[in-house]
Amino acid sequence: MAAGHKLVSAILLAAGAGTRFGGEKLLHPLEDGVAIAAHAARNLLAATPDVVAVVRWGDFPLYDMLEQEGCQVTMFQGAERGMGASLAHGVAQARGADGWVVALADMPRIPPDTVKSVITALQHGALIAAPVYKGERGHPVGFGAALRDELIALDGDQGARALLERHRDSVQLIDCEDPGILLDIDRKSDLNHPHPNPPPEGEES
Repeated sequence: MAAGHKLVSAILLAAGAGTRFGGEKLLHPLEDGVAIAAHAARNLLAATPDVVAVVRWGDFPLYDMLEQEGCQVTMFQGAERGMGASLAHGVAQARGADGWVVALADMPRIPPDTVKSVITALQHGALIAAPVYKGERGHPVGFGAALRDELIALDGDQGARALLERHRDSVQLIDCEDPGILLDIDRKSDLNHPHPNPPPEGEES
């Protein structure tokens, strides 16, 4: 299979409770009236048609919205176990892919071109790829097919941090000019800051 024809699926993690925000975070509109999670979904769908969104069990409003955006949506009963568990569930839904780009639904300002650059790196053989803005690694993070079993085995709330640590020498960093790769919306006050404060060293968004 030629490098450019590898199928890279996107996994949109949308199963968090959003408690620091005050609930219903991902349905909250940005300044253009479009919900935070819908923006994140559109950025992925502009880069790949194959987007699996993971929402928590019973979150029908978010399920319906993301399905209308064009995602393949899956409800996950174990979402309270944390981001790692949700990521494993999402990859399992798209286990036939040649790689996965993992994005967070509370990061709505990542341009599609940045997502495409991560996908392209995977298609050309990168084991792990991630964008970097001014020296800070951000999202989304791409994982090659060789990591399928390790991704599906993830659990808990560490996300893919342990996996990134284990394979740190194989991470291909992609310089970009997009501060949105660092901007996650945790609190309502974050809506007013188009430029992010980078997370403390080693912390997952």
